[in-house]
Amino acid sequence: MNTPPNTSSSYTPNADRIGSDKRSQLTLELLQAIDQKDDISQRHLAQKMGVALGLANSYLKRCVKKGWIKMTTAPANRYMYYVTPTGFAEKARLTADFFTTSLALFRQSGDEYTLMYQDCISSGKRRVLLAGLSDLTEIAVMRSMQCEVDVIGVYQPNAQRNEFFGVPVHSKPIECDSFDIIVMSSMEETRDLSLELEQNYGAHRVLIPSMLLNMNYRNPTQPMGDSESA
Repeated sequence: MNTPPNTSSSYTPNADRIGSDKRSQLTLELLQAIDQKDDISQRHLAQKMGVALGLANSYLKRCVKKGWIKMTTAPANRYMYYVTPTGFAEKARLTADFFTTSLALFRQSGDEYTLMYQDCISSGKRRVLLAGLSDLTEIAVMRSMQCEVDVIGVYQPNAQRNEFFGVPVHSKPIECDSFDIIVMSSMEETRDLSLELEQNYGAHRVLIPSMLLNMNYRNPTQPMGDSESA
């Protein structure tokens, strides 16, 4: 039943907008989910957003307060949610921003991986293990082809595939002598994965792009305060 809304190595190019981008993407995902299914439960909404129930509830309250979503009661003690005209306008704005941000992320991340690979080459570390399957993994693999490094595999716990663009995917930790350095490419639960790798292989063997350091909004997070601005 629905309820009413209640120390690794890193690189440091521009990451100023990460916090704002996280809020914007989650807000967009919420508006899209409700637009597609107006009788969606808050639990299902949290699953669609990939966050904890409390955080989804916090975002839902904020959207209602902003006038982007309207809530009405339905039979069997359920609630129906509707995207308002101002909500559709906000969804369109966030969608446009998302594409702009995605292009900027593609360019920034590509340049950052190139710099990391160049540093790896300078220190004689050419065998790279990527950690995490995400959109960034494709960028990291593509940039490796332009550098003299060898991506020997991708580590993704509980992976459901065996290869990614011709690169082997490992669902379990691999022997430490099969690679020289680990480069993070996960966009979900990045901190948890990096901590696991640091414990298994040592922090000195794990490189984390600066743009990933704060991209952990898929982890359980404290609900956002009502005073957060758009």
